[in-house]
Amino acid sequence: MSGKQSAGLLLYRHTGHGLEVLLGHMGGPFFARRDAGAWTVPKGEYESARETAWDAARREFQEELGLPPPDGEAVQLGEVRQSGGKTVTAWAVRADLDPATITPGTFTMEWPPRSGRTQEFPELDRVAWFGLDDARDVIVRAQTAFLDRLAEHSDKAR
Repeated sequence: MSGKQSAGLLLYRHTGHGLEVLLGHMGGPFFARRDAGAWTVPKGEYESARETAWDAARREFQEELGLPPPDGEAVQLGEVRQSGGKTVTAWAVRADLDPATITPGTFTMEWPPRSGRTQEFPELDRVAWFGLDDARDVIVRAQTAFLDRLAEHSDKAR
């Protein structure tokens, strides 16, 4: 398999307003002023030779949000291929989480470009619950398939 691989957990909950999912807004300067296409399933890269996608999804959840991944039945949402070529595998887990409790992991990059200075940025600068329609408006385009698959699963489970 060529290209990078990522794995993540999509938390969901049922509220009086319907099904909601927890998404993270990508941190760093490229996404600071963007909303549409700048929200993602909490996820991260892994090497399949070193760990399974499921183990990576749980590890990345902890790294990205600073909280242990929730226990509960995991619903396999399959894979999507993003426009940059990255393959993302995700599972949905029913859980409720207060976004105020997260402590995002960070990454370091040269900023401004070619300045020779490095700065630290949060992996995810905000985390929020979205109804499915609102989530479709802001999530990375390829990841909308995860929302559709979760909705289909949720409809069958009722």
